[in-house]
Amino acid sequence: MKPIAQISDDLARGAATSRALTEEALARIEDPNGEGPRAFIRVFRDSALAEADASDRLRGAGVVPSPLAGIPVSIKDLCDVAGVTTLAGSVVRRNAPPAMRDAAIVARLRAAGAVIMGTTNMTEFACGGLGLNPHYGDCRNAWDRDTGRVPGGSSAGAAVSVTDGMAAAAVGTDTAGSVRIPAAFCGLAGFKPTARRVPLDGVFPLSTTLDSVGPLAPTIACCAIVDAIFAGEDPVLPDAVPLDGLRFGIPDTLVTDNLDPEVAAAFERAVDRLSRAGVRIEDVALPELGELTSVGQVRFPSMVEGYAIHRDRLENMFDQMDPRIAERLLAGGKLSGPDYYDVLQFKQSLTERAGRITAGYDAIIMPTIPVIAPPIARFKGSDAAERDPHIIVIRNTSIGNLLDRCSLTVPCHDAGAAPVGFMLMGENMADKRLLGIGLSVDRLLSPNL
Repeated sequence: MKPIAQISDDLARGAATSRALTEEALARIEDPNGEGPRAFIRVFRDSALAEADASDRLRGAGVVPSPLAGIPVSIKDLCDVAGVTTLAGSVVRRNAPPAMRDAAIVARLRAAGAVIMGTTNMTEFACGGLGLNPHYGDCRNAWDRDTGRVPGGSSAGAAVSVTDGMAAAAVGTDTAGSVRIPAAFCGLAGFKPTARRVPLDGVFPLSTTLDSVGPLAPTIACCAIVDAIFAGEDPVLPDAVPLDGLRFGIPDTLVTDNLDPEVAAAFERAVDRLSRAGVRIEDVALPELGELTSVGQVRFPSMVEGYAIHRDRLENMFDQMDPRIAERLLAGGKLSGPDYYDVLQFKQSLTERAGRITAGYDAIIMPTIPVIAPPIARFKGSDAAERDPHIIVIRNTSIGNLLDRCSLTVPCHDAGAAPVGFMLMGENMADKRLLGIGLSVDRLLSPNL
């Protein structure tokens, strides 16, 4: 994996061409022994090569619209691409009409000169944290590929497209962690913006309350460039925030419970390294998080909203859907109008109460996921095995969505070890400052740098 800045510099120096980068990415996608057939649902071979050639011609004429110009990027199958049916990782949408126009973020990537490689595999309808898909195949995590471990979801193919060199960066969506979970499981950086910063036009919804769009890439610097393009901002890096003197808080409730040993050890080492770099790290009393033990049941708006969006499909096409996903969505139909009102009131109350506690910290930190990536085989072979550990995987990441915060994950494991993510959560609309902090944390902790 090469960072976007390095690829952009290679292009500027003439050490690479967009055509060569795109051909290499396509070769990896089309390798029958690789993960491309499972990581991508559609590959835009001809248009990608045409876009690459056009980028090289423009560069030759001195036109370089952004640092992403000429660089391969993958699109999650949840996002509209003009002329193509948005499948959302499902087979029940195969007969839906093709998109009339690109999603807003896809249009912005094109305007920035990115080469669009194709649409990536995902958990059906973005409703799950493991990244499994019975319709289009289960792509394998780059770590311990012989065992075959989950890549994380729902942006599964997005993560694998980056780790396997099929794209330099990937579009993901994040409703309860679907950018940060696969990034953490696969040893990447991932960024979830404050939801309203990035338009959702042309993105198939799961939760109108919680959905957001963010990048997965090798480094936070890469994520910052792509996020700026998503948000319609100048694609320049924020200033790195020095670590010395920063104040981070670790919630004393829920987020460090039931950690796998590998996660606990990596998180402890990361905290120690940050402390030695001058960060003041304190336990912060957040008993409110104890109220999230029912997350995914009556405490989460996406349960009700997901059911409302899919109720016709659940009634008429239930047997064509992944049973895990269908059952999860169907559960939202058991809640009444007053229940949904209570969910929204709980969200508002929790946001206000937590905000008063965390306002004095530069970031709230925790392990991104309590567990390392489990083997895919664990979820095969029986009805019981098909019921994945959805709640434990989304437990920590979903906090940022429910509180409407920006949040990022950086890898903090030793090179070659099981990937572990280190998550930072900032305040609402404090995205640029959090990315600036993330640049410094990434440089200190990541094995990718």
